[in-house]
Amino acid sequence: MRRVELALNARYAAQPDAAVPVLPSAFGPVRARNVRGFHAGFPEYSPTPLCSLAGLAARLGLGRVLVKDESRRFGLKAFKGLGASWAVARILARRLNLPPDGLSRAALCGPEARERLGEITLVTATDGNHGRGLAWAARQFGQRAVVFMPKGSAEARAAAIRALGAYCEITDLAYDDAVRHAAAHARATGGVLVQDTAWDGYEEIPRWIMQGYTTLALEAREQMRAMGLTRPTHLLLQAGVGSFAAAVLSFFAVADAEEGGPAPLAVIMEPHSADCIFRSIRSGDGRAHAAAGEMRTIMAGLACGEPSSLAWGILREHAFAAVACPDGLAANGMRMLAAPLPGDPALVSGESGAVGVGLLDYLARAPEAAAMRSALGLNESSVVLLISTEGDTEPDMYRRVVQDGACAFDFQSR
Repeated sequence: MRRVELALNARYAAQPDAAVPVLPSAFGPVRARNVRGFHAGFPEYSPTPLCSLAGLAARLGLGRVLVKDESRRFGLKAFKGLGASWAVARILARRLNLPPDGLSRAALCGPEARERLGEITLVTATDGNHGRGLAWAARQFGQRAVVFMPKGSAEARAAAIRALGAYCEITDLAYDDAVRHAAAHARATGGVLVQDTAWDGYEEIPRWIMQGYTTLALEAREQMRAMGLTRPTHLLLQAGVGSFAAAVLSFFAVADAEEGGPAPLAVIMEPHSADCIFRSIRSGDGRAHAAAGEMRTIMAGLACGEPSSLAWGILREHAFAAVACPDGLAANGMRMLAAPLPGDPALVSGESGAVGVGLLDYLARAPEAAAMRSALGLNESSVVLLISTEGDTEPDMYRRVVQDGACAFDFQSR
């Protein structure tokens, strides 16, 4: 099994003003409050829990370990509906000549709005969670969704998308090629591409998707304040194309800068076989570098080979470090959250959701990780925020890992 690899971001270290936020109007608290107000209009909305794992923090020698449980979001078992719904709302609002501030689900779903809009086909490619979020959003607004999945996708994920009324096809393409296929399909059929990655000439809708994610960051900040905590010292954030990580990092950087405080240190986590952000940060040349080859990983939601141009512009300057993780870290994290230490809540966290807990455990207890832990500044004063981005979105895999012990990652603990 491959080892854990750390790359510190030399560009971050070279900036005396590394906490200065990027794109504050797009991802800061002001916009996030507007977006959260929109999300609150869905009957399914409620803030997802922020869980303090005091037992785990004590075991790992950390001040606090906080996990936001996105398995409870909108009944979709993942956070992606936040981005998809906000992006679809912005698309519909533009066609109706409505301003983005104060948007509501009711204004976009009424009989007059539906008559003016007609049927719009929303197209995307997905490893699962984004497509499910888009299918849910399309159904909420009375529109149609077409979803393409890469080869090797779990049939359970496709079935969950189809259950929401979308057309869903598992292709024989790798993820990044499936994205290109979805874009071509949208052009050929007059559909609207709603993709959660950006490239030259396609950044507006991905930016709206990223804005949608700031609802969970705003919730987490408010929940921390209710616990008597000012801010996290560290953010451990998963990355596929990097959109989620860049949005959450930006929100906290902007919010802390507005209060005159330091931004948290953001550590980006990816699977070894799909480590495009890690490769890009390790290179130190400021350019995005793709991961090539077969992206075989249990972390299906992170199996992306090419960074989003919009996300990379943020992570290049503001991520503190990136870590390439073996699958066993995610599996260990899943088991740790499912069977927690006494006093800590049990959480259902899927393959892409639990890697941060597995990484923290490794950094704290593996003798060979001592230098990494020190480089990341993790100690008894650290307040670490993690996002469990999904629940058991692939039930068979969850059972194999949690109940049968698949994908173990063993190391000699201190």
